[in-house]
Amino acid sequence: MAEEEKKFDRGTQLSIFVSDRMEDIGALVFALAIAIGILIVVGK
Repeated sequence: MAEEEKKFDRGTQLSIFVSDRMEDIGALVFALAIAIGILIVVGK
């Protein structure tokens, strides 16, 4: 009996992004924006 390979389960299908790559890039941009914001506020 051959077992079917299962795709990796992301855990949720609730995502505004069409792919995992776009989600990762969006998270990096968001984190960068937060870091720059903190740098500006603290750097005063």
